[in-house]
Amino acid sequence: MSKQEKPTRAFAENRKAYHDYFIEETYEAGIALVGTEVKSIRAGKANLRDSYASIANGECMLYNVHISPYEQGNQFNRDPRRVRKLLLHKREIARLYGLVQQKGFTLLALKLYQKDGRIKVELGLARGKKLHDKRDAAADKEAKRDIEQAFRLRQKGEI
Repeated sequence: MSKQEKPTRAFAENRKAYHDYFIEETYEAGIALVGTEVKSIRAGKANLRDSYASIANGECMLYNVHISPYEQGNQFNRDPRRVRKLLLHKREIARLYGLVQQKGFTLLALKLYQKDGRIKVELGLARGKKLHDKRDAAADKEAKRDIEQAFRLRQKGEI
């Protein structure tokens, strides 16, 4: 009998990253947290805006993630914007380090979610968009929305 996968629950998403960057690849990483941070994340009090990851000394660290202090945490609460360690395999860290150094990629935190009872971070290997790329993406999105709207109206018999 195969193990059934439980649906993952997203606690926070970085939607702006998809607007400002081309996401080439995604990686799943664990994150080193303290208990009050886990409770705060599960309560939905995390923000990934402007968050990124960096690799130094063979470790991957996550910056600018804001996890609000847990209300019942008292002295166990930590700094909301502290640097947090990401848990990746050495070969993944080495591969990401090479890509970020050579090709002008950056690592962004895209999503915080729960998988098998643990908090995970989805990292995206991203390349920055230029202004004309953003305009093209907006035009494509608008055209797709217009086509879908026309299709729905046609199905209803209004056209």
